[in-house]
Amino acid sequence: MTNSESVLLSPIESFANRVWMAPLTRSRSTMPGNIPNDLMATYYEQRATAGLIIAEATPISSTAHGYYATPGIHTDAQQAGWKAVTDRVHAKGGKIFLQLWHVGRVSNNALQPDNQAPVGPTDVISQSKTYIDSSLERQDNSKPRALRTEEIPGIVEDFASATKRAKAAGFDGVEIHGANTYLLDQFTRDGVNTRTDQYGGSLENRLHFPLMVARAVTEAWGDPSGVGYRISPLSEHKDVRDSDPQATFSTLAAGLGALNLEYLHAVETWDRTSLDPRVETVIPAIVKSFKDAGGKLYIANGDYSPQQAEDAVDSGWADAVAFGRPWIPNPDLPARIAMGGPYREPIPESFYGGGAEGYTEFQTLKQEEEAAHS
Repeated sequence: MTNSESVLLSPIESFANRVWMAPLTRSRSTMPGNIPNDLMATYYEQRATAGLIIAEATPISSTAHGYYATPGIHTDAQQAGWKAVTDRVHAKGGKIFLQLWHVGRVSNNALQPDNQAPVGPTDVISQSKTYIDSSLERQDNSKPRALRTEEIPGIVEDFASATKRAKAAGFDGVEIHGANTYLLDQFTRDGVNTRTDQYGGSLENRLHFPLMVARAVTEAWGDPSGVGYRISPLSEHKDVRDSDPQATFSTLAAGLGALNLEYLHAVETWDRTSLDPRVETVIPAIVKSFKDAGGKLYIANGDYSPQQAEDAVDSGWADAVAFGRPWIPNPDLPARIAMGGPYREPIPESFYGGGAEGYTEFQTLKQEEEAAHS
C-alpha cells in the first residue's frame, strides 16, 4: 500500500475521509454550569481534518450528568458555548456531530440537582466509579432510584430537546449514546434491566425505550442522515451484560436501520491484543441487521492501529474507523496516516481535567517542520 492508495483517506458519502474521531470525555468544561469554552473550541478546531468529529459525550439534562466538568446541551449558555466550537470547526472545513448522553445510574448524588438520587432502570447501584469534583478522585456511585413508567417519555423528550439545541448550536448531526453501561445500555441488557413493566423483561420491551429515543431524535433532527447510534455489544461490567448479545443487538440494530440512520458505531473491544473471539461473529451479524433494514454506514471502534483500520475498511468489515486515543496527541491524524507516521503517544495523566497540557499544545507535522527550519 502506498500512502496515496489508502482507503482510510478516501471520502465516503458526505465525509472527507474514513478517519473519524471518537467521542472522548476530557472534563474541561467551565464550572459551574458545565459550559463549553474557548479551550475546547481550540481542541476541536485542531482536529477538524477528521472525516467526522464525534464530540465528547454531552448530558441532555441536569439529571443526566455523571462526571465532573462534562459539557451539557440543556441550557442556553451551554448551547452558545457549543456554537463557538462548531463555528471554529466549520471554519477549518470540518464536520462535527454531538454525542447525546444520559448516564442513568452511573452518577453520584453530588452531581444531581438538589443532591437527589440518580435514576436507572432499577434501584441497583452501579459498581463503576465516578469523579465529582476537580480533584478527579474516583468515588462510588450513589444508589439510584428506579424510573417510574410514566417518567420515561419525559426522558425521551429530553433527548429530543437536546437534539434541537445541538442543531441550533451548529452541529452537523448527533450520535445517541447507547453504549458503555449508561442509561440506554442499562435498559437494553437483561443483566441489569429486570423491570416488569413495558420497558423490561422481554427483548421487545427492553428495546422499547432505546428505540423511542432513536425515533424522537431522528424526528427532532428532521433527517436520518444527521443521526448515528453507538453500542458496545460485547462490553461487560459487573451486572451490565447480556445473555445473548448477538440477538439483542441485532434486533436493536434492525430497529435503528429501519429509521435509515446514517451510521451504527460499535465499540468492538477495549484491547485488540486480547480480542474476544465473539467479535468475528457477533459484529457482522449486528451490522448485517442494521444495513438490511435500511441503515447506511458501519463505524468500527476499538483500539485500532492505523494499519488495522486500513485492513478493516479495505476488507469491507467497516465503512470507517473511529479512533480515540490516537487523536489526543496527534491533532492531524489523517496527515500522519498519509505519511505513515510518526505517531505520538498520549499522556494518561492529562486525559481528564486540567488545561492545555496534554490537550491542545500538540503540534501538527507541518508545525514541527516549520519549527525545525526556523
